Amino acid sequence: MKRSICGADCGRCELKDSCPGCATTDGRSFGRECFLAACCRQKGCGNCNRCPYETCEPKVQLISEFNSLGIKDLPAITRLYALRGAFVNMEYTLPDGQKAKLLDDDRIYLGTQMFKPGSTRCYGLAADEHCLVVCEYDRDGTDPELTVYRKRRCEYLHRRL
Repeated sequence: MKRSICGADCGRCELKDSCPGCATTDGRSFGRECFLAACCRQKGCGNCNRCPYETCEPKVQLISEFNSLGIKDLPAITRLYALRGAFVNMEYTLPDGQKAKLLDDDRIYLGTQMFKPGSTRCYGLAADEHCLVVCEYDRDGTDPELTVYRKRRCEYLHRRL
C-alpha cells in the first residue's frame, strides 16, 4: 500500500489507484509539492504521524487563521484534511463577470467542508502556504460563491528556510 508522508490514510482515498503516493514521489503526488511534506522534510522527521496533530505548526496555524475570520455561520474548525486541488478548485464568477479558478488542481491543500447551519449550503475551506480560501456552495457543489480569499505566508516554513 502507498504511504503518505503526512500520515493521510491513502487506502481510503478515491484516487488511490491513480496516485503514486507522496512517499514515493518525495511529496509531489500530482507533480506539485505538498507543503506538509515540505514541513516534514524540514523537520527531518519524514512523517507527520511523529508530530502530534495538536503540535503540527502548519495545521495549528491554519486552524487558528480559519477560526479567526469571524464568519458568522462558520462552525469552529478543529481538523483539516489533505485535499487535492482538483477537488476544491471551484470556478467563481468575479464582479466583472469573468470566471476564475484560484487554486492549482495538482497541489495538495489542507481543508475541510462544513455544513452551514440551517441551510442547504456548505462552506469549503482550503489553504496552503500561499493562500487561504473560504467559499460557500450548494451541497451538490454547484453555485459557488467566494467568501474569503487571502494571500498568506506560512511563518513556520519561512522561518525554517
